[in-house]
Amino acid sequence: MLPLSYAPPHPRPNPCPSHKPKSQLLPCALPFPDALRAAAAAAAISLSLLAGNAAGAASTAAAVEQPPEICRGDDGGGDAEVKAEAVTNEQLVEEAWEVVNEGFLPDAGNRPWSPELWMQRKQDILQGSIKSRSRAHDIITKMLASLGDPYTRFLSLSDFSKMSKYDMTGIGLNLREIPDDNGSLRLMVLGLILDGPAHAAGVRQGDELLSVNGIDVRNKSAFDVSSMLQGPKDTFVTIKVKHNNCGPVESMKVQRQMAARTPIFYRLEKRDSDNSSVGYIHIKEFNAVAKKDLVSALKRLQNSGASYFVLDLRDNLGGLVQAGIEIAKLFLNKGDTVIYTTGRDRQVQNTIVADSGPLITSPVMVLVNNRTASASEIVASALHDNCKAVLVGERTFGKGLIQSVFELHDGSGIVVTVGKYVTPDHKDINGDGIEPDYRRLPGAIHIHQIFFLLLSSCNVVDRLAESTLPL
Repeated sequence: MLPLSYAPPHPRPNPCPSHKPKSQLLPCALPFPDALRAAAAAAAISLSLLAGNAAGAASTAAAVEQPPEICRGDDGGGDAEVKAEAVTNEQLVEEAWEVVNEGFLPDAGNRPWSPELWMQRKQDILQGSIKSRSRAHDIITKMLASLGDPYTRFLSLSDFSKMSKYDMTGIGLNLREIPDDNGSLRLMVLGLILDGPAHAAGVRQGDELLSVNGIDVRNKSAFDVSSMLQGPKDTFVTIKVKHNNCGPVESMKVQRQMAARTPIFYRLEKRDSDNSSVGYIHIKEFNAVAKKDLVSALKRLQNSGASYFVLDLRDNLGGLVQAGIEIAKLFLNKGDTVIYTTGRDRQVQNTIVADSGPLITSPVMVLVNNRTASASEIVASALHDNCKAVLVGERTFGKGLIQSVFELHDGSGIVVTVGKYVTPDHKDINGDGIEPDYRRLPGAIHIHQIFFLLLSSCNVVDRLAESTLPL
């Protein structure tokens, strides 16, 4: 992930009508101990990166409560340091305990968990005083480890800072969708690279993004708008922002300094034996430009005569979950289920469906292996369970848990497993992975065989029995 430096708004009196954030802890929400400690971890994104250790394997889905309205003075705001609200070591440990108590998914760990057992754990920990902050952090680390879930873990101040400022826009800011009183969505800046392109142009923490290159972005998702902001390095994008909740509206031209590399590699393979062409697409990871570049690849391959497509997700360890979801929708019919999310809290329980028709209707084969993980497994299962693709290769990794990132009062944080993904066919991805339809294919693959494989995986072989070739 890209490290970002936190640039909090200047702490000035608030002339606007004030309102206090709700004092409740929700999965996918960060506790806000201080109005000026905005920008909780991974605020606008969901990550599903797998690395060599648990710290890189979390699928983070964090949401942030809107901070109270703060208007800048004539100096346009500042970057003064704002100290975290004072908190005792005991209170910090109890705060971490409470987050787990509210949202932890019991079956995520390999040890028994219940509210009663967890309450006993709290009582045992807080019997004596905790003399130092480092001791409090150590206790939280061990407390979370006792859950037996490798993805639920403590984040030091430096680790939390890196995670909370993930930039996927290319101009050094992190966006978060905030609902207003009318049910509409506003996009707030809740992560900013100090001296980055957006910051240098005048964007500040807490600003609302109104438009990108003249396009109104209100009610658009943070993911889609982040993709709109992306572009080639050193090119310019024009944005319009409203400074905080009661400040002026300003239009500014921002030069892109960072560009997400395309994870899409594709080629057209012509087969002389049956006069057909195969569109081969390899997706290395899911990032902010994956969907846009995949759409371009699919259209070019289709215009070049591709009769069917091979989508290679081997060794794809994940990335942005939302990117995976949006890519899966490209192949599904309107109303098809992409994935189910389940958890103790209602905000985690969701059914994600395709909201439009497919970009292509040609047969699709998806290649998977034991390093096809998380967001890749969402794509593979969505296409397979909706009879849009046949899976070939090895059983996938089996990373189907949802983590949320929570900020603690001292600037550290914890990652907690709050839910899991369930495929459209109601299969639990986590631990088991996804079994492919075929472990390997015969040497020569023909277009009719792709039809046969696809339809046989959906138990409707008889429809095209006449046009299939024997395997």
